[in-house]
Amino acid sequence: MTSHLETAVGIAREAGALLARYFERGIAYELKGEFDLVTEADRASEALVVERLHSHFPGHSVLGEEGGMRNKPGEYCWYVDPLDGTTNFAHGYPAFNVTLGLERRGEMIAGVIYDPLHQEMFTAELGGGAFLNGRRIRVSAAEKLEEALLATGFPSRKRHENVNVHFFHQVAMSSHGVRRSGSAALDLAYVACGRLDGFWEFGLNPWDMAAGLLLVREAGGRTTTMKGEAADIRGAHVTATNGRIHEALLELFGEVFAGRYRHPMPGLP
Repeated sequence: MTSHLETAVGIAREAGALLARYFERGIAYELKGEFDLVTEADRASEALVVERLHSHFPGHSVLGEEGGMRNKPGEYCWYVDPLDGTTNFAHGYPAFNVTLGLERRGEMIAGVIYDPLHQEMFTAELGGGAFLNGRRIRVSAAEKLEEALLATGFPSRKRHENVNVHFFHQVAMSSHGVRRSGSAALDLAYVACGRLDGFWEFGLNPWDMAAGLLLVREAGGRTTTMKGEAADIRGAHVTATNGRIHEALLELFGEVFAGRYRHPMPGLP
């Protein structure tokens, strides 16, 4: 484990312990805009993570959900979500995490996703594999979309403009099912360790998927856009799978993008 990843693991564990204490006692939330939530825990966790990163790596820039970019862009940039799954957290629903991803000259080289309630630490380094609590993980062996379990998410804002319900219905009808956990980072980690066979979503931010996409690739999976192009943490949409079902999923997505539905949308009773 390199010093970058080792340091990120320590920071994520410390921030996760902080979040767990807030979660146990329950806290109020505020609204960012009409729907997005933010809590005292978000701010406290990000302050801790940013302070630790600057202490260890003063020349690195840090892009976080709550505070934007710190330091000028340079060779290294950390993408930080100090509390991925804020809505879950604020409602007492136990599915949230801390995630940190490190990019060097435009390439992701290290990532950490830590679930403090289950004490699960997912880690990955470029070319070094993916691990859960120190044990190497691999994507699932599911060969067919019809036998797969997938996950997706929906935005908290502009829900009326989001088209994902069309993709959700088609995938749900073509597979064993689709889950919606409220945490993109955990969904990607679950693809990496084989609990899920695939994941897709529209409108994610770089910090939502930076670490998770690296985890999936290092676990033997495949990541692209929903149209099969190279995955981009700044892109409009993304999909990640075990690789075996990827082409079948992209084919289904292509039909929906073209307005063709294998499974008609149900009518109202």
